[in-house]
Amino acid sequence: MNAAQSSAVAKFRALHESGCFVLPNPWDVGTAVYLQRLRFKALATTSAGFAFSCGKSDGRVLLDDMLSHIGEMVAATPLPVNADFLNGFADEPENVAGNVKRCIATGVAGLSIEDNTGRGDVPLYEKSLAVERIRAARRAIDASGVPVLLTGRCEAWLVGRPDPFRVALDRLVAYAEAGADCLYAPGVQKPDEIADIVNTIAPKPVNVLISGFNRKLSLSHLADLGVRRISVGSGLAAVAWGAFIRAARSIATTGQFDEAFADAVPFAEINEVFSKRN
Repeated sequence: MNAAQSSAVAKFRALHESGCFVLPNPWDVGTAVYLQRLRFKALATTSAGFAFSCGKSDGRVLLDDMLSHIGEMVAATPLPVNADFLNGFADEPENVAGNVKRCIATGVAGLSIEDNTGRGDVPLYEKSLAVERIRAARRAIDASGVPVLLTGRCEAWLVGRPDPFRVALDRLVAYAEAGADCLYAPGVQKPDEIADIVNTIAPKPVNVLISGFNRKLSLSHLADLGVRRISVGSGLAAVAWGAFIRAARSIATTGQFDEAFADAVPFAEINEVFSKRN
């Protein structure tokens, strides 16, 4: 652990101790730099956003490529970076531990491990194995001597599990007991369910994903519910893709450019942001 990582880890942990903060998800160096310009306090990678930029679907980026990307994001700004590390790129706990060790070496301040297998037939790891995977990640972090923040994720909502609230709450409690520092069940949207998760997990912090399905929830509302961290996953990447697709379709179908470029940010404005880094 170098001084930069030590400082980032300390800052990231402090952010989770009180209040509520937004952890936006850039997908490349440029978007990371711009989010720092907006004075966000920390950043998180997005596996989907990065995969889309590579012309791949989520979950199809190879481990070495993901580690290289995470390292680039860490180097892009002095802000703490949390790695969206999917399922740890392994099924067995010992392999998860080895990959977590490699992720820590990129300089991250935190990382998440989820229970999504990536398989359609059995979308979630069996609970006892999922818990062991979190324990293995915890052991790897402790053995490294770098106290990066470990987030345990339950994907019950995202994989369409029946009664996702019950499944997620049960698993998040188990992940907290297994050593996760922060707990996260992407897909939850009902305020009463969010409050129940927060109260059950307390005093450990809870992350809530905001996306299209629950976008009416606000920072102040979630803070009132006791949420400590809000991430947006691939949301910002999807917004960018939406603008690009609409403009490209307009050109392709009409042969006109006025509507396609009507909302474009001026070249000089974007260029000015990055000219200071040269």
